[in-house]
Parts: sequence; structure tokens; C-alpha cells
Amino acid sequence: MKALVTGADGLLGGNLVREMIERGIEARAIVHPKSLSRTLDGLPIERITGDILDAGELAEAAKGCDAVFHVAASTALWPPKSPIITAVNVEGTRNMLDAAVKAGVKRFVHVGSASSFGYGTKERPGDESTPFKYADFGLAYFDSKLEAQRIALKHAADGKLDVVVVNPTFMIGPFDSGPSSGKMISKFAEMRPPFYPPGGRNFIHARDAAKGMLAACERGRTGECYLLGNRNMDMKEFFSEVARVAGFKPPALEIPKEIMMIAGAAGSAISNITGKQPELSYEMARSSCVGAYYSAAKAVRELALPQTPIETAVEEAYEWLAENGHIKSARGRAGKRR
Repeated sequence: MKALVTGADGLLGGNLVREMIERGIEARAIVHPKSLSRTLDGLPIERITGDILDAGELAEAAKGCDAVFHVAASTALWPPKSPIITAVNVEGTRNMLDAAVKAGVKRFVHVGSASSFGYGTKERPGDESTPFKYADFGLAYFDSKLEAQRIALKHAADGKLDVVVVNPTFMIGPFDSGPSSGKMISKFAEMRPPFYPPGGRNFIHARDAAKGMLAACERGRTGECYLLGNRNMDMKEFFSEVARVAGFKPPALEIPKEIMMIAGAAGSAISNITGKQPELSYEMARSSCVGAYYSAAKAVRELALPQTPIETAVEEAYEWLAENGHIKSARGRAGKRR
């Protein structure tokens, strides 16, 4: 089997490519020409340069492939309504779908977002049937990922392409070249604050998400979506785990939502003047205060999605971030800091 992977040099893509290599799947990785990531260096893969906004490049890249794993996306949250974010996520997905159709690809696995479904509580988490709840959050990321998913599913419904959608929750793990989600770990480990933000998330090891993608390719049902998640944790639980791994006292004070919103509004105001991306915008603050909890029961049942303990995910993420210079205060290996 030969498969094309877009966004292969990111957190999910890096874990996916390594899983493919272990299973003897021939990987063709398409990497953006401006990428500085080195997570694919030395791997036995075919690496090509391309941009998902260039339909011509994608058509050539998909030739001879049995499957496509469309991982590439913009996860940026600033500017809130950036047309670039929308173009990458919507037009980029449309281009890749069209390229796959022209190349006669047998199966297309589209990486959506858990945010394309409504969240719930820990007691009653959201699932693939829960209606979208992010329409009024003012972020192009949420809206564009939902639209990209609709386009992918329409290709399946119209019989144009065999499409399966996977919707990872908040991924943690090694090979986070940005870092993306790992930035939350590295900043907290560096600052060691006694407080934590409100809200919560469903977390999953990035390697488990990669395995879920391969399972979706093998036996996922055409036109179906699968939430790839594991454990629902509020931010106190999550950052206490980071503190354990990093070797310092866990946070004890929750930041009031009102303070978060004021800080976010101030960040947006300053950025509108300076033109620089804020550490926290009003929209980011609003979304971070939500308890976005989900159930991955469908993926566990139909795809045998692994459920690696989040403790392991945090340890491996911390270790990789430390070894790659993203946590300068780190001493020793994370696995030994218990």
C-alpha cells in the first residue's frame, strides 16, 4: 500500500508516518516549502514539497497512491476571522479531494476537528451526533474545519470518493515541531504558576490518534465521522499532571472566568494596535473557558482506538519538548521525573 500524507511534518503527521513505516506502508509525505520542521529527517519515506492551495501540485502528488491522509490544516486562532485560515482549511481540502478523485485514490481519510461536533459535560460528553456549538465563537478555525468536513462528506455522499472523517480531540505527544499543543505544556513548565485556567478538554495521545487514522482507513465506514479521543480532564487535572512530570508543585488556584475574559479583551486590543499576535485574545479566552468534553466510544467500538494513559502522553510530550529545546528549564529526562 502506498499513501500520501499532507501535513506530515506536524504533531499528528509525524506520528502517523512513523506508524505507517512500522506497518510497511509506503509513505509519500507532502511538506510545505516554508516548513522548518525536522521531524521527518532520516525517515525512509518519499518526501516532496507542495502547497495544498496549489491544485496542480496536489494532482501530481496523489498519482499512484492507494490512499490519502489529509492532515494539513491551519490551526491558527489569530486573526480570528483570517481569510488565510479559511482558504487553507476549506480550499486546501477541496483541492486535495479533487486531486484524489483524479488520481483514482481508493480511500481518503480526512482529519477534521472535534470542534465540528458539540461538546458536553463529563457526565454527558458530546459525540458524533451532537450539534455544532461553536458558531458564535468568532473563530475562522472552527467555522472552516466544519465547512471542510461538509465538503469531504459530500464527496462521499455523491459517490465521488470513498471518504472517512476522523475528528481528533486535544492531542498530546512527541514530534510536536511547532510546537502546537505542546506549547501549552512548555509554557506552563517554564512559568510554573500556582494557578490554572478554567475549562477542560478531552485529551488523546497523538500516537493513538495516528493509529485511529490507520484503522479508519482499513475498516472505517464510508461517509462516517469518528471522534478520536480518550480522557476528559479539567485544566486543574491536566496541569497537575504536567507539574508532576516537570517536578514542581501542582497549581491550586483557578483563574476566574471574568479575569480570563478581561485579559483576552486586553490582548485583542493591544494586538489591534501593534499588529502582533497576542498570547491570549478575547476569542481564545472565551473558547478556553469551555469544558469541551467528548466521547470516543464509537471509535473505540468500531476502530479499536487505543486508549494510552494521558500520563504517558504528557511524559512523552514533555521529554520530546525538553530534548528539542522547547523547555529550557528542564533537567534530565521526563520519564525519570516522577
